[in-house]
Amino acid sequence: MKEPLQENTLLYYMQWYIDSKKDLICHSTYKRYKVFFRLMERFEGFICQSVHIEDMDSDFIRDFMIFGKQEEYSENTIYRTIHFIKTILNFVERKGIRTCVRELELRREKQKKEVVTLTEKEIIKIQKTNVPEELQAAKDWLLISCYTGQRFSDFIRFSTQQIHIIEGKTCLSFAQQKTKKEIFLPLHPKVLHIIKRNKNRFPKIMDIQHYNRSIKEIAKLAHLNESLKSRKRIGYRSREVQTEKWEALSSHIGRRSFATNFYGKIPTPLLMEATGHSTEQMFLRYINPVNKDRILSLSNYFDTIDEGRTVFQ
Repeated sequence: MKEPLQENTLLYYMQWYIDSKKDLICHSTYKRYKVFFRLMERFEGFICQSVHIEDMDSDFIRDFMIFGKQEEYSENTIYRTIHFIKTILNFVERKGIRTCVRELELRREKQKKEVVTLTEKEIIKIQKTNVPEELQAAKDWLLISCYTGQRFSDFIRFSTQQIHIIEGKTCLSFAQQKTKKEIFLPLHPKVLHIIKRNKNRFPKIMDIQHYNRSIKEIAKLAHLNESLKSRKRIGYRSREVQTEKWEALSSHIGRRSFATNFYGKIPTPLLMEATGHSTEQMFLRYINPVNKDRILSLSNYFDTIDEGRTVFQ
């Protein structure tokens, strides 16, 4: 049996906070909080002592960052954990206990983040790729995700019972699992075609592990072999590795691809209505800044303008 946590320690209040929020947050958020908790347990093992609330100052932040870098945690994990710790200290202050939370100011340099997406051409390539019967459902879900922009936890629960017809347009009504937002989404013709081909049903449901394995196999069959850098989780850590594109696919690829491929073609507020993002800043995190189709389109405009000048000179 595990020993009870010592009072007035950071872990004690972290556990208290997590327990108080358990019924108010979604499961993925709860899991993320537990990751922060376990990371702090490992930090205490690293320094061979418990961290008390009165010890929480700028020196603690420095030591924690040294620990994170030595243990090769990603910078994102380190900063997100510190941000959560500040949340805990604010929670402690509301209990009437004074902390040094206002001293824990951090300046983080903007990091260049690789956002892996599927281009429209790659999506069409996947659509045209013949796959074994056991991969067909995953292929259909991948295409559905690329044309609806939803998280796995939402699109995998799509049902024809959620379909409504509005002035001849087929729409889907559902509440997002993570945000609880009510979404009313007009369905893309490609999604309607998949439903029709599946005898007016959505594909069969699968778990996320099965889905992630399957879409990698599908992308490999489609020869998405472009070399790129992506983050890969190795144990508790996430590291940047050079890999082929098919290996970098995961359940979020469709949501990111939807945001990237339709950005600039459809008004951003309408796209945000579809994805459920509250702010444009959050939405833009999903956009791949290196969109080859937009770059080529801009280049074609340059060529056309330059040709026009040559004619009139």
